[in-house]
Amino acid sequence: MGLFEPHGRYRRRHGQAALIVAGFASIDDMPALAGKTVIVRADLNVPIADNRVTDATRLSAAVPTLAALADRGAKVLVLSHFGRPKPGERVLSLAAIAPALSDVMGRPVAFVDETIGPVAEAAVAAMAPGSILVLENARYHAGEEANDPAFIAALAKLGDFYVNDAFSVSHRAHASTEGLAHVLPAFAGRSMQDELEALEAALGNPEHPVAAVVGGAKVSSKLDVLTHLVTRVDHLMIGGGMANTFLAAKGVAVGKSLCEHDLAPTALDILARAEAAGCTVHLPYDVVVAKEFAAHAPSRTCNVHDVAADEMILDLGESAVEALGDALKICKTVVWNGPLGAFETPPFDAATVALARIAGALTQSGGLRSVAGGGDTVAALNHAGVAEQFSFVSVAGGAFLEWMEGKPLPGVEALKRVAA
Repeated sequence: MGLFEPHGRYRRRHGQAALIVAGFASIDDMPALAGKTVIVRADLNVPIADNRVTDATRLSAAVPTLAALADRGAKVLVLSHFGRPKPGERVLSLAAIAPALSDVMGRPVAFVDETIGPVAEAAVAAMAPGSILVLENARYHAGEEANDPAFIAALAKLGDFYVNDAFSVSHRAHASTEGLAHVLPAFAGRSMQDELEALEAALGNPEHPVAAVVGGAKVSSKLDVLTHLVTRVDHLMIGGGMANTFLAAKGVAVGKSLCEHDLAPTALDILARAEAAGCTVHLPYDVVVAKEFAAHAPSRTCNVHDVAADEMILDLGESAVEALGDALKICKTVVWNGPLGAFETPPFDAATVALARIAGALTQSGGLRSVAGGGDTVAALNHAGVAEQFSFVSVAGGAFLEWMEGKPLPGVEALKRVAA
């Protein structure tokens, strides 16, 4: 296709019915909650500096579920981890997070400095219907990551129902993400529901043609993603450093570019799988190169076959992006993970910004459903100023990547089994 070589936040909710069809029960399916206690697994693992939250995105994501449950008269317990304290070390407390959550919610949020045991139980007993209480960091206990039955039982003693509203940690089979779903009636929260419905629409049961934009530094970090996607999408658009590995595998000299030459056979195997599956893989002819990797370093645009031995590929060229944009215009769905170039270092952010704006415009016009996720991806879309234009942007990192790999997520699978 043109200058590309063909080879072979939580916004819209789509309604309760879509989730039930997918095999989940949502908080809309919960019985009367007045006076009942609901344990909500949220993701309060937010960045903090000088004892202040610097990015409240994940806190905002928890608000719809917490508010809905509290408004129905439930006692709402918020369960989360924070950082990676060693079991038994009382550092990285959630004490600083509760006031920030209160600010985001616009209503009081209390905190108790225990996760389980008599102190936590007394705090729950003293709660008024409709109130919200944050429990201490679940990772203070070894039983959290070990998914220990005794720790699960101690948690379950606190509540009547369990709600998982933390897709971002549902790739972990921990007590608070997977174990509790087996011992208490379990439901998906609003944020979890939005995430699952968006992902189902992107890859589970998407409207074709489907494109996937996959960037990043190394093929090795997304080998399973690429292998899975070629069997699920119609167009695979590869950017970032991993594109260099594919180009090199096809005999293109990539100079000093970041490249995993030892993975050439793997790259060729992925291309062969794509051809067999009828998936068109887009690799660039047109790239931006420089002799040093630094902000505003002297650079030039050239054909991939003209990269000098002392140059490195740091971005896609304008014509290459235009060709990718033309491909997106014939697609109905796109899923995006990873930048196309070294977007943190201008001017090598140009391709990522340009294609993101094309995808955003196509989404706003109603012709494209766009789902994106991964830390670098979210940062890149925010940098391009188009995150709000996408159909759905996931703040999940590892969970989003494992979903793109086609792997079952323990926290999600537990909700499926309970619903069944």
